Amino acid sequence: GGESTEATAKPKRSFYAARDLYKYRHQYPNFKDIRYQNDLSNLRFYKNKIPFKPDGVYIEEVLNKWKGDYEKLEHNHTYIQWLFPLREQGLNFYAKELTTYEIEEFKKTKEAIKRFLLAYKMMLEFFGIKLVDKTGNVARAVNWQERFQHLNESQHNYLRITRILKSLGELGYESFKSPLVKFILHEALVENTIPNIKQSALEYFVYTIRDRRERRKLLRFAQKHYTPSENFIWGPPRKEQSEGSKAQKMPAPPTSGHISQTSMHKKSKDSKNSSSAVHLSSKTAEEKKAAPGGAGEETDKPSADQSSSEAIKPGNTEDAEGSNSGAEKTVTNPTERKESAAPPEKEEEGENHNKDCEDPGTAGSHD
Repeated sequence: GGESTEATAKPKRSFYAARDLYKYRHQYPNFKDIRYQNDLSNLRFYKNKIPFKPDGVYIEEVLNKWKGDYEKLEHNHTYIQWLFPLREQGLNFYAKELTTYEIEEFKKTKEAIKRFLLAYKMMLEFFGIKLVDKTGNVARAVNWQERFQHLNESQHNYLRITRILKSLGELGYESFKSPLVKFILHEALVENTIPNIKQSALEYFVYTIRDRRERRKLLRFAQKHYTPSENFIWGPPRKEQSEGSKAQKMPAPPTSGHISQTSMHKKSKDSKNSSSAVHLSSKTAEEKKAAPGGAGEETDKPSADQSSSEAIKPGNTEDAEGSNSGAEKTVTNPTERKESAAPPEKEEEGENHNKDCEDPGTAGSHD
């Protein structure tokens, strides 16, 4: 019952984890070393000159006598801060934070680097993993089944893995982190041997990697194998969805802008046509008083032009249907009717209307 509930519950992102790992990846911005440069406690410990506190055990004893003693490695919580130092304070207040000067000196000391790698191998074996080569590739150890079962149940070790990954990056082994995280993701998501670790792996382990491209590769791999897929909340969105949304949203702004410009142009044209119609109607009324026979001649001209426009019309039916209805209403005088491509019914109605109303000025003002 507990496993099914945990499997179906949608995970949530941790603000604390995001902030903590952002600081780590960006070399702790606004952070100042509070220790003196000559206080090289972590380097002196790895040179076997001082024991770690409060237990008083030297590094050589840890590497030789504690190796394989899983009970001691599991229940002792003070050695991990000394084996994998960071530039931040841990639970053991006797352990000292790394300084930038100490990091550079540590990398130059072969004795310290050699012991640091031995400590890394010892902890990997404790988790059921073995270091394969000098590039950082890892694989299952001989005792992986027993250790994976323990790792799946003892979740406090996930904090230790996060510390180990951070320390690898601080002391010159950034390239070792990606193979280890990829291995853990594979075992958790594909092999399902340590399913309880997947939340910590995606929330913490992946984001200890400073190279953005490497992080994206790991997140794509996890997204491919994560179940249920809709609960995957880490990393970038799927490419198909992002491209589809862009394709839908991109054409909208120019279309709306074009329509608004067209409508504004039509409104200004309407106002010009209405004023010209009023001027034309008054002018034709004066001409009618002067020459009564001219009105009949003017009423015949639109019908001839309409017949010619009807002859041209069938080839442009799609254009007439696609044009704006407001464009048809703006035609207010017979001379503009030549240029318009109005449907045949409208032209017939205009022709009958002109025949009923002998006065062309009255017809123009009514339209």
